[in-house]
Amino acid sequence: MVSFIPPVRDQRFVLEELLEHRSLSLPGFEEANPELVEAVLEEAARLAGEVWAPLNVSGDRQGCTRRDDGGVTLPEGFAEAYRAYAEGGWNGIGVAEAQGGQGLPEVVASSVQEMLHGANMALGLCPMLTAGAIEALAHHGSEAQKAIYLPRLVEGSWTGTMNLTEPQAGSDLSKVRTRAVPSDAVPGEYRLFGQKIFITWGEHEASDNILHLVLARTPNAPEGNKGISLFLVPKFLVNDDGSLGERNDVVCAAIEHKLGIHGSPTCTLSFGENDGAIGYLVGEEGRGLNHMFTMMNEARHKVGVQGIGVAERACQHAFAYALDRVQGKARGHESTISEHLDVRRMLLSMRARTDALRALALTCAAELDEARHSDDTEARRAAQARVDVLIPVVKAFSTDQAVEIASLGVQVHGGMGYIEETGAAQLLRDVRIAPIYEGTNGIQALDLAGRKLQRDGGAALAGLIDDVEATAQALAASPELAYLSPGLAAGVADLRAALAVVLEQGADPAQGADAIQAYATPFLSLVGHVLCAWQMGRAAFKAQAAIKAGSQDPFYPAKLAGADYAIRHWLPVGRAQRAAIEAGMESLAAFDARPQ
Repeated sequence: MVSFIPPVRDQRFVLEELLEHRSLSLPGFEEANPELVEAVLEEAARLAGEVWAPLNVSGDRQGCTRRDDGGVTLPEGFAEAYRAYAEGGWNGIGVAEAQGGQGLPEVVASSVQEMLHGANMALGLCPMLTAGAIEALAHHGSEAQKAIYLPRLVEGSWTGTMNLTEPQAGSDLSKVRTRAVPSDAVPGEYRLFGQKIFITWGEHEASDNILHLVLARTPNAPEGNKGISLFLVPKFLVNDDGSLGERNDVVCAAIEHKLGIHGSPTCTLSFGENDGAIGYLVGEEGRGLNHMFTMMNEARHKVGVQGIGVAERACQHAFAYALDRVQGKARGHESTISEHLDVRRMLLSMRARTDALRALALTCAAELDEARHSDDTEARRAAQARVDVLIPVVKAFSTDQAVEIASLGVQVHGGMGYIEETGAAQLLRDVRIAPIYEGTNGIQALDLAGRKLQRDGGAALAGLIDDVEATAQALAASPELAYLSPGLAAGVADLRAALAVVLEQGADPAQGADAIQAYATPFLSLVGHVLCAWQMGRAAFKAQAAIKAGSQDPFYPAKLAGADYAIRHWLPVGRAQRAAIEAGMESLAAFDARPQ
């Protein structure tokens, strides 16, 4: 089985490029000096590579089991690996110091998370959900709730979950039926009754307590989204002194049997089988969905990072096999399959796309840092506008691409890739959930083409396109890199044209909603291709500078090869989405999905 090597050098390459890029500042990064950042990344790599990664295959094979008492048994070593993570302080690296965290920039925290998800996606889901719970409570919890629950969440001794979906509700949360009845005995206390499905890490014994954030309706709440409130329901009730009390009335009714991420306990949770699960209102009554989106936006970026982590592992797996597998002849002599140009095409495609996705996700993380910490109010506002555009792209485009990259990894292995023992198939099975949860990628596309673009008339995206165009112009002025400019410039032109179509038809009172539905997914794909090509154009400058300075390190020519592939081979695939958009939606509108 191929060992996972956390991509510290590739991450450092992107972080250095971000710092050199004058249009971005990274508040908080100055305090986290380069030596400290290097130490953080190296230590995270040790945890990911030596502690988490060896459990990936065994966790997949063992899976999770529900015991007769309603508890869940994790795969061997998972609880210990999680505790090593929590005891090392990793859960709080990106959390503000005022909340008990280390206050490191989001770009550093995201880099660490990529390593952990590449090492063991199923295990990485636990802290990912906890990070979202921290965000939700920090923004919307009462001072008392923050004092009681945040410190334990930040240190990782307690974990968090997100409880939205119900059997009848799916993505339409207006159909949520779970009830929250005010307690007659204790002011501010509610009793919850209902069932939630697909609850990631909903029951386990790796932490001392689990805090469930649950969407539910109060007795007189109106129908629809405005009737939904957010409640905090602990697995174990918490005494006034902070110690744990009796078990709450919430149980794991079943474990979901999934295609992948078998080491992650995905539960059906039942609230209130007896007297009702005790819960506490978070934020304002009737604004639960708004509050939950604080948690979901955090999670959506991290799902994109998660996909990139698995894509990186699939790359390493495929490269190792291709360099070892001797088959056929290339250039007249017996060779490994890495010598065959079609295999090289697949390998370069996997590597270039993974590098581009990583750079885009970390650029988004840098904008998050700016939006949270800049002293300039206008800079914070502009950064948040870019974040709002980038998050659906990072989530949807990264995970769609990760599935394709993992699938290519299977293809590189040939027939052996279809055999579970090689490990390539597990990566594909695991990452296939990423385009589905935290809002399907279709929902992400609708969010981008509908709410985000229509809200500001496409201004934030237009600003990003201007940045891409500036990079294309800079490439044109470079004697060594001018060959990359025409492809990137063409991508800019296509994206501007497609943006105009989506804005114009999306604003049409007669067909706006249908137009957005029809164009959203191809439009997001076009955006993702252009922005990723932009990142690789920027990377080309950094790699070329190192070569020009005399470096003989093969790392830099590999980056140039990746930039060439991304801009001149991969971007044209994305540019074709303009034609799909301009073809119109008549055939979609006329299509009858009933049996013919």
